[in-house]
Amino acid sequence: MNRIITIGREFGSGGRELGRRLAEELGIEYYDREIMEQIAQKTSFSRDYVQQVVEGRSHRLYPITINHTFNTFAAEQHAQMIQTVFEAQIQTLHEMAELSSCVIVGRCADYFLREYQPFRIFVYADLESRVQRCLERSDDDEVLEGKELRRQIRRIDRNRARYYTDCTGQTWGDKQFYDLCLNTTGKNIKQLVPSLARMLE
Repeated sequence: MNRIITIGREFGSGGRELGRRLAEELGIEYYDREIMEQIAQKTSFSRDYVQQVVEGRSHRLYPITINHTFNTFAAEQHAQMIQTVFEAQIQTLHEMAELSSCVIVGRCADYFLREYQPFRIFVYADLESRVQRCLERSDDDEVLEGKELRRQIRRIDRNRARYYTDCTGQTWGDKQFYDLCLNTTGKNIKQLVPSLARMLE
């Protein structure tokens, strides 16, 4: 059976960087945004739509109408579209797990691939550390002011938590559902990876 490592993460905690560097260190595949590309291809939905569903923002896509009958029909159609994305997500994750050993970031992979007995990591950090990491990696024209950036971080985390719970029935970030919870507050991700890789080997 292929070795599967899944990474859940708070926004700005460095989970994506950790996953990419860990995959490189172990010499295995790394999947993140590629998952949404595959889902979009399977469903014929736009990548933006898939991203909003997978990131827990699908409620923003709900059509606002006046007529109640049409509104009910639109809600059913919308629910079916979300279900289609959900099923394509599961299929995509299983295909990736079957293909080779890999690191998968997000997308409820720890739950959907549980029969593969993945090593489940959750990455978190305090808010100020996450704000600083976001500022360091942003382009000059994308930098948000402190208060707005904090609101964005909290909003993204709420969306991720809601989507994870809707898909799994479990609590996002609850330590009982992970094999390793990693606090990256004040830590250099690049320096953490070799030790983590040795542990996993």
